[in-house]
Amino acid sequence: MDLRVPETDAAWSRLQAAAGRASERRIADLFRTEPDRLARLSVSAAGLDLDLSKQPWSLGDLDVAIDLARASGLEAARTALFAGEVVNRSEGRPALHMALRAPPGAGFRAAGAPVSPEIEATRARIAAFAEAVRSGDRRGAAGKPFRAVVHIGIGGSDLGPRLVWEALKPLSPAIELRFAANVDPAELAQALTGLDPAETLVVVVSKTFTTLETLTNAETARAWLRDALGARADSQLVAVSAAPEKARAFGVPEDQVFAFWDWVGGRYSVWSAVGLSCAVALGFEVFEALLAGGAAMDAHFFQAPLEANAPVLLALAHVFNGDGLGRRVRAVVPYAQRLRLFPAFLQQLEMESNGKRVDAQGRPVAHPTATAVFGDAGTNGQHAFFQYLHQGTDIVPVDILAVREPTDGDPAGQRKLLANAVAQAEALMIGRSQDEVGAELAAAGRPPAEIAELAPQRAFPGDRPSSFILLDRLSPEPLGALIALYEHKVFVEGVLWGINAFDQWGVELGKTLAARVLSDLEGGPPGAHDPSTAALIARLKR
Repeated sequence: MDLRVPETDAAWSRLQAAAGRASERRIADLFRTEPDRLARLSVSAAGLDLDLSKQPWSLGDLDVAIDLARASGLEAARTALFAGEVVNRSEGRPALHMALRAPPGAGFRAAGAPVSPEIEATRARIAAFAEAVRSGDRRGAAGKPFRAVVHIGIGGSDLGPRLVWEALKPLSPAIELRFAANVDPAELAQALTGLDPAETLVVVVSKTFTTLETLTNAETARAWLRDALGARADSQLVAVSAAPEKARAFGVPEDQVFAFWDWVGGRYSVWSAVGLSCAVALGFEVFEALLAGGAAMDAHFFQAPLEANAPVLLALAHVFNGDGLGRRVRAVVPYAQRLRLFPAFLQQLEMESNGKRVDAQGRPVAHPTATAVFGDAGTNGQHAFFQYLHQGTDIVPVDILAVREPTDGDPAGQRKLLANAVAQAEALMIGRSQDEVGAELAAAGRPPAEIAELAPQRAFPGDRPSSFILLDRLSPEPLGALIALYEHKVFVEGVLWGINAFDQWGVELGKTLAARVLSDLEGGPPGAHDPSTAALIARLKR
């Protein structure tokens, strides 16, 4: 029996009708007919400014989208999320990453059990450990202070900390932080190259402490330490896991095992001890400020009305494009080299969370879910895929991120960077007509036949939507707020689609089959495979 709520279906129908009307007009024209458009479609929260006025919706369409959010039960779902109720139904867990970044005394509960005291105790352990390493009070097996940390993890155990380090690292760090995620041995080899084992701390991050890639790299790194330092090298191992007993069995000293909880999803875990490496390499005060930025966005998301709620509005803009207008790909372009990993971070956050074909009750979804995400740092992307964005046959919405104040380098270069960010958003929307191009070519003295050939090639259709997100500066608080903004945006989308944004069963089958293939490659009994797979295995064993 289909238990979908009729009011929700009706709200979806109204959204799709609104999108149909939007496809028949131009975004730029809405600024003339809606004098308060910019004010209604701009919101400031937790150090971020969002401008959604270059999206294809009218203010009436925005009201329709807000009605869909209400009809989908978003407000009740938000309350359940923050209350620590079981919102990850397929795994029977809350999803309470907000508790990890809450200030002391927050009083969060997970499935009814208090969790804030344990979180605060773990945070104190992280602070003490980070300070001991940075001060030299905690040293390696040979008595040398640590000069490098190698962080080993994959997926959510890698992307968040890697993003934070790239965004905030000093130009000349006192402690270097390197990462190894891929089971390809080349990545770990590069991470270890040039390091002194006696001055290197290895941090292994795995929620289950069974992940093939992470354990393979951890065993190799441990062997590298032992070759130089002997058995005492294990004192330079640190583990972060929701299965601490397995970390201890691996050989990590008891006082260097940091736990996190099964209600923390990997892609939402940078706020936990998963961020330990960043706390060590950047300083705990930086890590604490990152948490504060995330908590500020949590407060905004929980308290702000839907009409002025940054994660809600961003989610509705993406749904209006993706579901209403059939635009199934989105580009994310941070005009900040230090945020160049943000598109990769969002690929996991969005596509692993919401790449679902059945809803939370196991029924086929009624609407398309997550869009594909790609991107790179601006201005590099302008010289790669912006041709496709401006003149391609597909309309691809773009999230543009920019930072007002420079982090490093020449302020004049920062102004040029910002000029490009603003100009690209304008160009995507305004475009340039064939008549305008023709007039320019005629003024330059080009003959009519040449104009007829060149003008269509140089015209820009425009009417390509974008969201603009401005950070005052790239410091820990705005970065934390930015990450939390997209976390909550993903949650809102999941509620609208009726799916569980906190499980990821789609990653399991390939891992299971990889274990079987590995057994074949290592000389085990031949497994049952399709003809193509069997042939590939045979070729690899030659």
